[in-house]
Amino acid sequence: MTKTTKRILLGLFAVILILVAKNLYNKHLNYNFKTITDDKVFSSGVIPPEKIKDYVEDNNIKTIIDFRHPEIIDELNPANIDDITKERNAVSEIDNVNYHNIPSDQVPTQQNLDSLFNILDNEDVYPVLMHCYHGTGRAQIYSAIYRIEYEDFTNEEARNKTRTLLKFSSFDDGKPKGEFLKAYRPREKKLDSLK
Repeated sequence: MTKTTKRILLGLFAVILILVAKNLYNKHLNYNFKTITDDKVFSSGVIPPEKIKDYVEDNNIKTIIDFRHPEIIDELNPANIDDITKERNAVSEIDNVNYHNIPSDQVPTQQNLDSLFNILDNEDVYPVLMHCYHGTGRAQIYSAIYRIEYEDFTNEEARNKTRTLLKFSSFDDGKPKGEFLKAYRPREKKLDSLK
């Protein structure tokens, strides 16, 4: 093996190691917490109940919207009613923070959207944290819908924000979430005060 080949392999190994470390940090230490709109909308995976207060205080969060579905338990939604209740109880101990559970499958129904808009149309609820179990599926599809409805993103701009690499993800062409966002039509009436 030549010196150049060794350097290339070592560089490639270093890049892979950095990407794995970043993924582990985001998933297990930062709970995939990310800013959707500065100081206004955030998304994440499940934050342990004992750590929620820190995230709320650090980001001045007033409302938490949880998309976990207590009746659907699978690898994409391994939550159960006890987990949801623990979070609800932890949030109830934090002053001036509201908790909402909008049980959702991976692709929203009209009822899910109506519940979401009923919350987000009220300018007093912000900053908002929207989360699902992992923070990479439902949290991202609802974040994309938020961007389309309240920030005038095009469907494609919002869909592209769901992933660093859209290809081969659950938001790709032909996948249910990707097709939902491509076909999504925003409501006729938007609240200008929320933009």
